[in-house]
Amino acid sequence: MKKILVIAVLLLGTGGGYYYYSSTQPDSSTPASGAGAGAGGRGGAGGGRGFGRPALTVDTAPAARGEITEFITVVGNLVGQATVDVVPRVAGRIDSLTAKLGDRVTRGQQIAKIEDRELQQQVKQAEQSLEVNRATLKQRESDLQLRKTTMARQQGLLAQGLQTRQAVEDAEAAYNSAVAAVDLAQAQLTQTQARIDELKITLSNTNIVSPVDGFVGRRNLDQGAFAGANTVILQVVDISTVRMVSNLVEKDFKRITQGVQAEVEVDAFPGETFSGTVSRVAPVFDAATRTASMEIEVPNPGYRLKPGMYARVRLTAERKQDALTVPRNAVVDSEGRRGVFLPDGQNAKFQPVRTGLQDNAHVEILEGLTEGQRVITTGALALRDGDRITPMNMPGGSAPGRQGGGRAGGQHGGRGGQ
Repeated sequence: MKKILVIAVLLLGTGGGYYYYSSTQPDSSTPASGAGAGAGGRGGAGGGRGFGRPALTVDTAPAARGEITEFITVVGNLVGQATVDVVPRVAGRIDSLTAKLGDRVTRGQQIAKIEDRELQQQVKQAEQSLEVNRATLKQRESDLQLRKTTMARQQGLLAQGLQTRQAVEDAEAAYNSAVAAVDLAQAQLTQTQARIDELKITLSNTNIVSPVDGFVGRRNLDQGAFAGANTVILQVVDISTVRMVSNLVEKDFKRITQGVQAEVEVDAFPGETFSGTVSRVAPVFDAATRTASMEIEVPNPGYRLKPGMYARVRLTAERKQDALTVPRNAVVDSEGRRGVFLPDGQNAKFQPVRTGLQDNAHVEILEGLTEGQRVITTGALALRDGDRITPMNMPGGSAPGRQGGGRAGGQHGGRGGQ
């Protein structure tokens, strides 16, 4: 048994040595020196250049001119054009309440009524007092006419020497007293009339009307409840136009002015955009936040937007018609510099640039590129200056890396022909 194991080990050792010797010898079917050596030299050079970082597959795009618009995005909650709390002007028990939550109301429409029986009785009493004052005034005026006639008669008799001076003076005093009585009756009549007017105004205030056009957004009391003079019965919201109040940072203040167009999006209507404008910008900044308040108005003819909705608003900060732009993913920051990578043969070359406006898809190039010059887009973030690349969409056919592979295949084909 031991002899069989020794023979097997010797056979395995001899076979392994022969395999190693044959694998290390040059292939006799290939030409010697020139072609083989040259191919080996190119392979060695290529292997040295890609050591540690293999060639990256990238896409390219040309720098082109076109329109670019830069936006500023702000967020906030929508509010109504007007939100008004409806409170009664007189205290009392609510006799009727016709408006319900969500009802549409118009300005001046009666929506509630306060009990007014006591006020109506006070008005009747005041009107009766007014009739008494009118009768008193009429009586005083008649007495004044009598006193006036008596005074004139006494003065005539005095002129004829048929009456004493004392009698004339008494007649004049009675006349003046009658004049004062008429004035007093007239004042009492005016006072009573003013009291009636006041009661009628108070009576009319028991009719609670909507101060604005809108919808009932909140209802706090029901019929039969007691409402004080400062008790909010319900709330009316005007949503024909909705507003969003947001803060504008200092660096964007000069770029956003009244009338700037706004695009509004809300979660309730995904994919839909509502148009609005910047209506007001505060002329002062908050010292704590270094921001200025800004109001954006959005017409709401269909009443689809509701106060309280969370909105994202995109403002048009600046627009250029003929700007040199590149795709946004082509611009990268490398070692503290902003720039792009250019395809330089089979390598990537970093080119510093100065940028301007930018939107969701493009960046404006102010310096560093010319129109039509191609830049690396997809894959730019993973590159370093001098890295090997394989562009996938270079103009004029296949990428440089693929062309090199074609040449190698031709050489191998030639050797096969030989």
